[in-house]
Amino acid sequence: MTARFGLFCYLVLVIYASCYPWAGWRNNGLAPWVYLFEGLPHYWTTFDLITNVVGYVPLGALIVFALYPRVSDRAAVLCAIASGVFLAVLLECIQSYLPSRVPSILDLITNTSGVLIGAIVGQRLSTPVLKQSRLRALKSHWFGARSSAGLIVVALWPLAHIDIGKLFWRDFSLDVEHFLLAEIVVTALGMTAAVLTLLCQTRRQAPRAVLAIGLLLAATLTKALAHAVLFSPSDAFAWLTPSAASGLLVGAVMLAGLSFAPVAAQRRAAIVALLICLMLLNVLPSNPYFLSTLSEWVQGKFLNFNGAAQFLSLFWPAFALWILLQPTQRQA
Repeated sequence: MTARFGLFCYLVLVIYASCYPWAGWRNNGLAPWVYLFEGLPHYWTTFDLITNVVGYVPLGALIVFALYPRVSDRAAVLCAIASGVFLAVLLECIQSYLPSRVPSILDLITNTSGVLIGAIVGQRLSTPVLKQSRLRALKSHWFGARSSAGLIVVALWPLAHIDIGKLFWRDFSLDVEHFLLAEIVVTALGMTAAVLTLLCQTRRQAPRAVLAIGLLLAATLTKALAHAVLFSPSDAFAWLTPSAASGLLVGAVMLAGLSFAPVAAQRRAAIVALLICLMLLNVLPSNPYFLSTLSEWVQGKFLNFNGAAQFLSLFWPAFALWILLQPTQRQA
């Protein structure tokens, strides 16, 4: 169940990122598969090659995991490669209808290489990870029997706040003081909601404080690494403004109190925090620092990365709400 849900989430993420920004669709008069016969592109970067390979490695592994134990060994590897190649060919064809995307045989080759690597790694790890795994036993000891989907959603949170997307409303004008106050509130509530969603999946014997701190450290390091790669190493912690730091402090205080509350109360608090966060993110003006730096990378070699980040930022709160509203959570 865990592998299949993870595969579904990753498939949606890959499709969204590959077709981002989902605008300007047009027919250029050429067959969408013509890129297969055009040869290698003249312009490419090492970053393109690495990300195209790395982005498809989890896909190959997850396909093998999802097929286990019905299909295993070489048959699972072949199924994963065939499925990954089909998806890569299809997405490259779709990109021919997007003016901001350029399909190429090189992308197909690197994506296929990633699926191949992931399928082989997944095949080697299938038995020790899915059947004879200490991690599996630890998961059963620390987390609830039906926590797999919730843990996957929680694990995506560190990636979900690299970029912030808006769903519905227009921005409201705010002065500097109110904007900084709103940033504190959003940071505190977002942090609180994510950690409480994790705590709702745990059993009493789990090291809850260690898990919560680990999640927060993972989010901090992920955001710092993303800013260092996307902008420059000197900008790794540029997002940690005084208001953001204040929000983290407020969130820590909230979590210190809520960590002793019953699970049902933690679940309700997480739902309220997510709903307030969604409302504020959709009415607040965009961060001026983010807008000033966005143009430097969104239309360049980081387009797939930006698409993935936008997808997670838009839909992670909905995924988290879905997990928290499950009957198994309500009965906790």
